[in-house]
Amino acid sequence: LLLLAIVLSVSLGSTRIDLWGAIDGSNEVSRQILVYARLPRIALAVLTGASLSLAGVAFQALLRNPLATPYTLGISSGSSFGAVLAIVGLQWLGLETFASASVPLMAFVGAGAAVGISYLIARRRGPALPTSTLLLGGVCIAFFFGAMTLFVHYVADLGQSYLMMRWMMGSLDVGEFASLGPVGPMVLLGTGLLLAISRHLNLRAGGETVALSRGVDVRRVQQLAYFGASLITAAVVGVAGPIGFVGLVVPHITRLLVGPDHRVLMPSALLAGAAFLVLCDLVGRTLIAPTEIPVGVITAMTGGPFLVWLLRRHTRGEAW
Repeated sequence: LLLLAIVLSVSLGSTRIDLWGAIDGSNEVSRQILVYARLPRIALAVLTGASLSLAGVAFQALLRNPLATPYTLGISSGSSFGAVLAIVGLQWLGLETFASASVPLMAFVGAGAAVGISYLIARRRGPALPTSTLLLGGVCIAFFFGAMTLFVHYVADLGQSYLMMRWMMGSLDVGEFASLGPVGPMVLLGTGLLLAISRHLNLRAGGETVALSRGVDVRRVQQLAYFGASLITAAVVGVAGPIGFVGLVVPHITRLLVGPDHRVLMPSALLAGAAFLVLCDLVGRTLIAPTEIPVGVITAMTGGPFLVWLLRRHTRGEAW
């Protein structure tokens, strides 16, 4: 599915290209579109979709909550506050030319601050982190950073507000692979950590007592899951913005297809999330071309009905 999504996304767009001519270099215009417009965008979609889906699985296992997402602990609000602060601050200082580097960096810092504060709130002595405190702390942090973001909106001018809204809708519009340089290593590190503890997350799903009786260091597993999922989420959100619902929709669909074993579920969700976001971006680029719909709008339009279905399924007493 991922390979099919990549082939479709490379081939289709608002401008028709000679794909073979772009590959062999005989058509320079098509080559420029392929190399500088579509391939970096597809690469970011793969990284972002895979990271958000994998983080969604990890947070659902960590919090033992089927509605947990990568943004549950305030990452989205923290990154948004960092980004809007950078947009306003750069324009006040007359440094707009540094926005392409400073906004992703500040978004990453804001996301890191949110998850760090949430962890400090929940940290205590004992064999495991209190998931209820972690969840409530994350919700409080999300509200706080959301209020701070609204305040920055209030004091910003019209042009700055437009840039803020565009960033918070989520976008995969990158013009070169260099923009993805810092993201790749962090995604690889976080993904490796999460896949390494997938077996322990299976035992963790049965409860802390069961996991401890099987020799699992529950607190250590929770810390690794928290750090790995937060790292990959903050890394991709810093570049792409807070793209919603991917970390909720894809893990549940994948779980229905392959079952709850995290050793299979995690790599499957990783691939499925990448394919899902590549296809969503393709729809956003082509649905009303040449006008582009932000990919965050497409994922929300897809994820909203799915969330309603998921809630209705739960009220009928069916298993998650």
